[in-house]
Amino acid sequence: MNIAETKNVFIADYLQSIGITPCRQQGNNLWYYSPFRNETEASFKVNLARNEWYDFGTGKGGDILKFVMERCGTNDVSQALHIISGEMPKITANSFSFHPQEVLPAFEYIQIKPLVNPSLLQYLNERKIHLSLAQAACKEVHFKFKDKPYFCIGFENDLGGYELRNKYYQGGLSPKTITAVRNNNDACCIFEGFMDYLSFLTLLRKRNPDAFNTNKWDYIILNSVSNVSKAIDIISGYKKKYCYLDNDKAGIAVFKEIQNKCNSSSIWNMSANYTEYKDLNDYLCGKKLLPEKQVRKGFKL
Repeated sequence: MNIAETKNVFIADYLQSIGITPCRQQGNNLWYYSPFRNETEASFKVNLARNEWYDFGTGKGGDILKFVMERCGTNDVSQALHIISGEMPKITANSFSFHPQEVLPAFEYIQIKPLVNPSLLQYLNERKIHLSLAQAACKEVHFKFKDKPYFCIGFENDLGGYELRNKYYQGGLSPKTITAVRNNNDACCIFEGFMDYLSFLTLLRKRNPDAFNTNKWDYIILNSVSNVSKAIDIISGYKKKYCYLDNDKAGIAVFKEIQNKCNSSSIWNMSANYTEYKDLNDYLCGKKLLPEKQVRKGFKL
């Protein structure tokens, strides 16, 4: 993706794809709780006609490129383009397309239940995730959107929002932020998304089922590469940091940011153990990026 192509991406669609939903609509303006801080009154606006955002708390605004750069705390245009490009499949497949003068729908009749739906459990089976681990960490979220019922696997974040997944949908319920699983350890493992977190736990259990213990580490799940700036202060407090990130440009950029802002001598890039795979879940599923003739490396936890 290049700069010109970002002009064709509606900011409202992009925000929806990363789990940021509007709380009200006034004419051509959508109002949100600011993604840059915690607040109780919406102060972040998207103008649908101009396809521009403005944050009244910081006095900053602009196009989608400026939004991603501000959210990620970077001046690197190429990094921002990679992040937007990485979200494009979600926008294309699940766009809600808030165009000017459209009546704003919202998620309605939201219900949080134990994770038992057979279709969702089958999806987890397809991803090779151990079901009891997923049921302990996740919920089943039901809601209506545009009068149509949906149900997804829901992974709660630290502000009470949810990452939502099923076989055909990837999105979220605002507010959007990280999830920190604290077990009072001095070492943490860092993941981009909860599927990689669940994959890690599944690998642990497969490695030694008789002595399986998830409490050896703390866990930081970013829930989006754009949330890394929100996690830096927490990550910095650990003596050891193990990064299980994706083997792509966005994952590399996140690792470098953590290196630059934390003690680099205490950070390990664990994705080097699964370089033939896009991410930890693909490793668990045996879904290689590279030709099968290449030798598979052993995985070290």
